[in-house]
Amino acid sequence: DSNPAKQFTATDVVHYGDAQQFAKAVGADISMRGDRALVFVHGFNNGFDDGVYRITQIAHDTKYPGTPVLFSWASSAKTTGYIYDKDSANAARDDLEATLRMLAKTKAKSIDIIAHSMGTWLTMEALRQVAITGDRDLSGKLGDVVLASPDIDVDVFKSQMRRYGKPDKPFILLLSDDDRALRLSGLIAGSRPRVGDYRDAADLASYGVTVVDLSNEKGADSFNHTKFADNPALVKMIGQRLREDDGFASDRDVTDRIRQLAAQ
Repeated sequence: DSNPAKQFTATDVVHYGDAQQFAKAVGADISMRGDRALVFVHGFNNGFDDGVYRITQIAHDTKYPGTPVLFSWASSAKTTGYIYDKDSANAARDDLEATLRMLAKTKAKSIDIIAHSMGTWLTMEALRQVAITGDRDLSGKLGDVVLASPDIDVDVFKSQMRRYGKPDKPFILLLSDDDRALRLSGLIAGSRPRVGDYRDAADLASYGVTVVDLSNEKGADSFNHTKFADNPALVKMIGQRLREDDGFASDRDVTDRIRQLAAQ
């Protein structure tokens, strides 16, 4: 039996006949909850169920003051499906762009994005496409963009950022040099470094991003790949940033701030 005080469970499922019905329902929910939307883009080896759990957990634990929206793409949800997942993420770029544009047409005043792992590559590609059309900030509605454990080749990320341009509000990169999943990803890619375990924070910051080094923080999984959601104090910090536009001004005091939040 599930315990609602400690566990998440789906209590209802609503099917929409087409994209217009879905957009109408999302728009109504955004208006009701506070004119904000939080889009979560899951990563490699995560199926729809994993994504539903994670966006629910993030929205709950951060006390997000708006509507949570999961963008789920066709991951194989298998550790052996890396190449398949990369192709699936590639195929989902236009759909994520369309989803962001749909949200921009609602009464949302801010559209925040949290992407994880391979989902960060998909997110950057969609934002790059939006930028090419001349509307990179979604008509002024793009809020915080948090890229957690980015599974992106460093040179590819730099190219994406050059095309996007320096953001008006710096993107937030959550990195950790003990991320074993990204080391494996780098090996698969021909020993190419990934953004999520790149050591040159100053180099990345020059592209208009805030780099937060989580190497000294503990993760709950053996691969240290989901610290952004597994570390309660870090989740509090993300929530503070989303609610108050604060919490990631600099990574110099991140460890101290996380410890302060953990003690609360």
